Amino acid sequence: MDWVTLAVIAALGQVLRNASMKSIGHKLDEYINVLGRFAFLLPFAALAVWMKGVPEIQPGFWWMCVLFGFLQTAATLSLSKALLYGSMGVVTSLWKLSIIWLVALAFITLGEVPSAWGFAGILITLAGVYGMNVSRARIGWFEPVRALFTDKGMRYTVLSSLLYAPSVITFKQAAVLSDSAFGTLMTYAAASLVVLPLTIWKSAEHFKDAPKLWKGFVSLGLFAFIASVSQAEAFRLTLTSYVESVKQVEILVAIAIGYVFFRERDRVRETLLGGVVILAGIVLLILAG
Repeated sequence: MDWVTLAVIAALGQVLRNASMKSIGHKLDEYINVLGRFAFLLPFAALAVWMKGVPEIQPGFWWMCVLFGFLQTAATLSLSKALLYGSMGVVTSLWKLSIIWLVALAFITLGEVPSAWGFAGILITLAGVYGMNVSRARIGWFEPVRALFTDKGMRYTVLSSLLYAPSVITFKQAAVLSDSAFGTLMTYAAASLVVLPLTIWKSAEHFKDAPKLWKGFVSLGLFAFIASVSQAEAFRLTLTSYVESVKQVEILVAIAIGYVFFRERDRVRETLLGGVVILAGIVLLILAG
């Protein structure tokens, strides 16, 4: 399977995972939500490892898992705080700029250098996502940047984006130093161990309610596994920034689901324009990759 298909599958899994998280989040809190996302992925990843077998583990793998555990937990909780304190449209717009930091970090740590066409595709895709979020939130183009100096949620957004990029790098390294299934299993096992004591400390009273939502948690784990293992395999095939850029198609899927199933038909023209821009960027990335 080629890396573009894998990236699109990862994006679809991510949309469904986020929908499951949103449903659970209305009933519990962000700490239980994050723990559920990490921990309920593990049985599916373990089954995949059992089917494929344990791969040869290369030096540095376990350090990547440990680093990912801390980085991913911190990035996810920071984003939860950002969405709590800030406007969703503003937060999403600014957070998507993290891909620029990812390009720089991938160059420094992995030596990944996008081609001219690839870099153009990254920027065009980013512009489409940013513009779509700004338009749908009914804010000015520079509002997310201006809000950095006035909005607590924006500071959490920047923190999350800065942490997200190195978490992607460590996740890719874990997959490259083992394989996609084993890398997914061990990185998220580490993340589960990191977030578990924090969840016990912050949300102990919610544990008694979690069993009532077991179907939601199982769905969350399945979709999180599909997103993560597809992304890991795509990372093994091409540049990190290419995969993350193609995954921006998730916003089009989310909007389409809202349009068809929830009759969310606000600002359709701007959405279509942003979608065309995103798809144009993805075409360039396919040609580059």
